[in-house]
Amino acid sequence: MNRKRARSSVKTAPAAGEMPDRLAASAFALFSERGINAVSLDDIAAHAHVTKGSLYWHYDSKDALVKAACAHYYRAYNRRINDELTDITDPIKRLERTLDTAVSTCLEDRKNRIFTTEIFSLAVHDEELRRSWRQFSDSVREFYIGLVKAATRLATREVERRVDFLLSAMEGLKLRAQYEPHLCVSSSHKVIVSQLRRVALFAE
Repeated sequence: MNRKRARSSVKTAPAAGEMPDRLAASAFALFSERGINAVSLDDIAAHAHVTKGSLYWHYDSKDALVKAACAHYYRAYNRRINDELTDITDPIKRLERTLDTAVSTCLEDRKNRIFTTEIFSLAVHDEELRRSWRQFSDSVREFYIGLVKAATRLATREVERRVDFLLSAMEGLKLRAQYEPHLCVSSSHKVIVSQLRRVALFAE
C-alpha cells in the first residue's frame, strides 16, 4: 500500500524538466499583467506555487527570468502560428492566416503587446536581450519572406522590402497603441489584416 502511494505521488509531482518552463510562464504572465518593474521574485514563486529556493535553483536572478519569459513568448508565438497553418497548403491562404493570427496575437492581445513593448525598452541597454529579440525577429522575417515568395512571383529583393515594411508597420502600430489603444482593437482587425495583405501581395 505504501509503495502504491509513493508511486502515485511520483506520477503527480511535476517533472524536474518542466519547472523552468513553469517558472518562465509565470514570469511572463505577471510581467505582461503588472509590468516587469512591479513584479518580484517572490511574486513569481507564489504564482508558480513553488518556494523561492526552488525558483533560485533554476534562475539566479530576475534578469534571467526576464530572458526566460521572452523565450516563453517566442515559443508560444511560433507554436500558435504553426498550429494555425497545419491544414493549409494554398500559399496565399497560408500568408493570410499568418497575418490574421499575428494581428490577433501581437497587436490585439494587450498582454503580449505590453510585454513586448517593455522588452524593446529594456533591450536598448541590454545587449543579450537585444540579441535574443533580434534572433526571434530574424526568424519571423525569414518565415514571412518564405510565405510571400510562395504566394507571389516577385523577385527576392522586392519580397524582402515588402516584408520589412510589413513588419515595421506592425511594430509601429504596437508602439502607437500604448497611447492610442483604439488602433489595436478587435473592431480594427479586418482592416489591419487587409492593409498588411496589400503590402505583401499587391503588384506595383
